[in-house]
Order: sequence, then structure tokens, then C-alpha cells
Amino acid sequence: MAYSVDVYDKNGKVVSKVELNAELFADEKVNKTLIQEYYLLQMANARHVIASTKNRGEVSGSGRKLYRQKGTGNARVGDRNSPVRKHGGVAFGPTSERNFEKFMTKKARKLALNGLITLKAQEHGLAGLKLSEMQPRTKDAATIIEALGLTGKKVLLVMKNKQDGIEKSFRNLPKVKYLLLDYLNPRDVMHADKIVFLEDALASLNENK
Repeated sequence: MAYSVDVYDKNGKVVSKVELNAELFADEKVNKTLIQEYYLLQMANARHVIASTKNRGEVSGSGRKLYRQKGTGNARVGDRNSPVRKHGGVAFGPTSERNFEKFMTKKARKLALNGLITLKAQEHGLAGLKLSEMQPRTKDAATIIEALGLTGKKVLLVMKNKQDGIEKSFRNLPKVKYLLLDYLNPRDVMHADKIVFLEDALASLNENK
């Protein structure tokens, strides 16, 4: 099935339609397993190792044997850093050397992201926006969001290149996030109610590279 994206002007009127490239965005190319793998990769690679413990060789304390091996009537024992003792080291605890990083090829990531955008197209979750450089005014950005009928919804605004006026206008709006096309990622796509592409970003997305 071929999908198209309505392109709106800043007043919320449809000015054109863009047909999505069927070679990139088609139902038969959607691989949900690959999409899940890409999402988990993003979450894993963003993970910071916080928990870190010391083993018996790293805690502060003497390595002297607490008492002699035989003749006391007690079980034999080592030094005070033993994991079975209070303030001793931790046996098999987490360390800062853990690595959660995952890897996917560029081709697999591209295929997964295209599949995710196809799913958004199925849900009518894509839109285009004809918008040139604007003066940095949050009020103007809010008017555009209202004209598009997206007030109160989670909106992802995608640009091809950095545009300070547009960024500064939209950055203070709640539930509106902007990013460059090169940084499009599964988490932001999945969590957005509507993905709004600027015209040049939509044209670049549609290219078979």
C-alpha cells in the first residue's frame, strides 16, 4: 500500500501531498523484530552504569587472619574483608566495568527506522509543514501547533538543517520536541503522537540513499 503525507502551511491548510517512496516505506518491509532490536539498542547504549561495589580485595582493612586456625573452638576464618562479615567486600556484586552497549549495522538501523515510520503512516501519524525561517517567537509556534490541531499532543518536529528561529520558537512549548533528520531515532518516533516534517526534511527522508 502506498502512503502519502499531507503538507500544511502555518495556517493549518493542506497545500500539497507527498507520496512516500514505496521502495522504502511499504507494509511488507516492516520488520517488528528489527524495530524492537533497534529500540533496545538505543536504550542500552544510553544506559549509565551507576551501581558499583568493592570486592574483598578493594575494601579498606587489614589482610591479617583474625585468629589462629586451630585450638579456639571456632570455625576457621580469614581476614575481616571477607564477604560474610559486616563491612567486608561484596561477592559477585556489580562493578563499573559492565558494558551494556549493543551493535546493529547501519543498513539494519535504516530498515528498522523506515519500518517504524511506515507504521506511523498507517496510523496517520505523519504530517508535513511548509515553513520558512521565522522570528523566534513562542507565541507564533503555539499558533501553528493550534492550527494543525495538535494542541496538547506529543509532537516531534523534524528539520533537515539547524534553523535558530524555528528552534527557539518551538523549544518552550510543552510536549513539543524538535530534532534534525539525521538524529531521528526509534524512541522519539514511537513516543510521538504526531511527527511533523519540514518540507526539506520530508523530501530528504523520501530519497532512496
